[in-house]
Amino acid sequence: MRWSVLDAPLDSSGRGRGEHRAPAALRAAGLLGRLGVADAGGVDALITDPVRDPETGVIGVDQVRRAARATAVRVTTLIGTGRHPLVLGGDCAILPGILQGLPAGFDLWFLDAHLDFEDGRTSPTGEAADMDLSIVTDHGPAGVLDREGPLVDPDQVYVLGHRPLDRATEGREASRVDPAVHLVPATRIRGADAAAVGRELAVGTTPAWLHLDLDVLDPLVLPAVSYPEPGGLDWADLIALARPLVCSGRLLGMSVTDFNADEDPDGRHADRIGQALAELLAD
Repeated sequence: MRWSVLDAPLDSSGRGRGEHRAPAALRAAGLLGRLGVADAGGVDALITDPVRDPETGVIGVDQVRRAARATAVRVTTLIGTGRHPLVLGGDCAILPGILQGLPAGFDLWFLDAHLDFEDGRTSPTGEAADMDLSIVTDHGPAGVLDREGPLVDPDQVYVLGHRPLDRATEGREASRVDPAVHLVPATRIRGADAAAVGRELAVGTTPAWLHLDLDVLDPLVLPAVSYPEPGGLDWADLIALARPLVCSGRLLGMSVTDFNADEDPDGRHADRIGQALAELLAD
C-alpha cells in the first residue's frame, strides 16, 4: 500500500492541549523513516477558540468546521492520486473532516475507549471529540458541518474496544447510540479473541476506514492520552485486532488520535506508537 502521512493537529478543547503536538512528536520519533512512507505535510487544523458556541454546543465551532473542510480536501486529493492517507491527530474531532473526503459507501472501524456519541447539549466538555461519532452518523448537533445527513451509515460503523457500558451510570450517552451501530467492547477483544475479531471484520469487499484512538489501549501500557480508561487493550491485542483489517485489501486509510505529547517528556511513548504502526502497516 502506498501510504502518505498527513498531519491534522486538531485539539478540540481549544486550549492548546498536547494532542496538537502529537504529529510533530511522532515525526521527531522517526515515524516517517520507520514506516518508509511519503510525507503529505499538514492541514490548518489548529483550534485556538476555547469558547463553547451557544447554538451547537461545540467549542470553537467555526474553526472545527474550517479544519474539517481543509482535511476533507486533502484526503480526497490523496485518495484520488492512489495514496492511502495516514492522518495523524490531534483528537477524534478530525474524523468528520476525514469522512467528508471519502468516496460514498464505506465501513468505519472505530477503535476507541469511548463511544463519542454525545451532542452539543449532553457533552460535559463541548469538545467535538466527545461527539465525532454522533456527528458522522447524523445524530450530533446540526450546523457543525457544511453538509447535512450522515457521512457513514450507522450499520457500517463498528465500535471496537470501548469499555463495557453501564446504562445505570452512563445511560445518557449509551442511550443515544444508534442501535444499528455494531459494538464490540474491550472485554470481547482482549487476549486470544483479538485476532478472531479482526479476521471476522476483515471479510468482505466494501472499502473501509480505520480510526485508532489510542485510548483504546489500557493506561498501564499507554498513559499518555487525555482521557485514559482502565480495562483496555494491550499492544499485542491492538496488533492482533488491527493487522487483519490493514491486510484485508479494503482499507482506504487510517487515522491515529489522542496521543497527548505533553504526557511524554522523554519520547518513549511516541517511539512505542511508531513501533506499533510499523508493525501494523508492514507489507
